[in-house]
Amino acid sequence: MTVHFIGAGPGAADLITLRGRDLIARCPVCLYAGSLVPTEMLGWCPPGARIVDTAPLSLDEIEAEYVAAEAAGLDVARLHSGDLSIYSAVAEQIRRLEARGIPYTLTPGVPAFAAAAAVLGRELTVPEVAQSVVLTRLSGRASAMPAREELEVYAKTGATLVLHLAIHAAEALVQRLLPVLGADCPVAVVVEATRPGERMIVGTLRDILGQLARDPVERTALILVGRALGAEGFRESALYDAGYQRRFRGRS
Repeated sequence: MTVHFIGAGPGAADLITLRGRDLIARCPVCLYAGSLVPTEMLGWCPPGARIVDTAPLSLDEIEAEYVAAEAAGLDVARLHSGDLSIYSAVAEQIRRLEARGIPYTLTPGVPAFAAAAAVLGRELTVPEVAQSVVLTRLSGRASAMPAREELEVYAKTGATLVLHLAIHAAEALVQRLLPVLGADCPVAVVVEATRPGERMIVGTLRDILGQLARDPVERTALILVGRALGAEGFRESALYDAGYQRRFRGRS
């Protein structure tokens, strides 16, 4: 028996990996985060599978499902939205599985920030503009941010900022970033990327709050901030320059 943690991707059912889909198809138990994972994915479950929406469950109740599945010798497909590596709450589940000696695997998924960049039609790293991406959030009810991970410090680097779970604090976010990045710094809010209700709100630190007031966003959104979002006239990467010698390109 094995618990298979699977990144279900950013929203569209066809953005799950082939490995993730195949694992769902062979697991007689499927636990999924019903608030975010598309129900279309449940169609890949085998006939008669036990399907459990974990949205209303506590961690203890989720653990109990794993324990029951182990007792019955049944593999579990555990679906989380996006990718497992960030903000997935997988770590505490793994800790409990390890304490019980229950084996598990992790299958990565398409992360939300990559889906948001695709919706915007932008690369988040642009030569000589920004070569780093910071994935972060603000303090919330689930957990506080470590004091050393200050948003303003990240902003000073010039990296592209991608803020998860922060739409509720958009006003505070703007007020903190304005003195560091300037009023003309590009901002994009991507809502429900790859889902039927997908939309984007694009502006600057100067006007984004006004736009959000006219077009409110409550949840399932990423906020992206940085000069790379509006970069024009930037230097092209040397990667494809005719004079750039590389292993797979012969000398002329």
